[in-house]
Amino acid sequence: MTPGSEPRHAAHETVEERLAEEVVEDLDLHPVPEPAKKDDGEEPFPSMSEQISEQLGGVRGLIESSLPVLTFVMLNVILGDTVAGLEKRTALYWAIGGAVFTALAIGAFRLARKQPVRHAVNGLFGIAIGAFLAWRTGNAEDFYLPGILLTFAQAAALLISVMVRKPIIGYVWGIMANKGQQDWFGNARLFKTFQWLTLVWVVSLSLRAGIQFVLWQMGEANALGIVRILISWPIYAATFAFTAWAIHRVTSEQKAAETTA
Repeated sequence: MTPGSEPRHAAHETVEERLAEEVVEDLDLHPVPEPAKKDDGEEPFPSMSEQISEQLGGVRGLIESSLPVLTFVMLNVILGDTVAGLEKRTALYWAIGGAVFTALAIGAFRLARKQPVRHAVNGLFGIAIGAFLAWRTGNAEDFYLPGILLTFAQAAALLISVMVRKPIIGYVWGIMANKGQQDWFGNARLFKTFQWLTLVWVVSLSLRAGIQFVLWQMGEANALGIVRILISWPIYAATFAFTAWAIHRVTSEQKAAETTA
């Protein structure tokens, strides 16, 4: 995803977001200290790290969402021409079945332990869409097409937000680190920072989706899976970490200036 405000409709993108959480969990992006708990019982506003952890699932969420995709890649490679030599469509059907079964098993395991199943349901939804497309066309690479299209859509939405001078990264920061307030419009430096950071995300998303789209056009299903796991997610994590650092630098400098004024 998206930086956190977009809907999580595909497992491939939520995985990236969960990986990014581990990179920035120790960063404090609040421009001011969190208020103490009030006498009326109102809870302090959760830190950005706490919200990311709750929304993205942490390391466990990363592992659980990676398993169905990893299962698909491995079964398609092992059962296909590379190893077992099964007919292409037969190997594909086994790979699809394995991915869907893994996603269902993860959801059932969480349900049995009375743990939240929201991430598992979202992951299953994304897996199901990719599995249906691959089954319908008989092409393994189509399993990854929903994630590719979603990433392009996210990049387009971010670009439009910059063009209309309402950068999405600013709104995400306001929700996750500024107690839901969107008063950054009146802060010229923060506004400029959110504008160019949103463009950074446009480039990052376009790069990841572009590489995968080229491989999809070439019909390189196995290479797509490898890129998704080994290249795409680290790029997302690096972009997320850079964004956190840039915002932290600006808010810290402004807070220090207000303190010495």
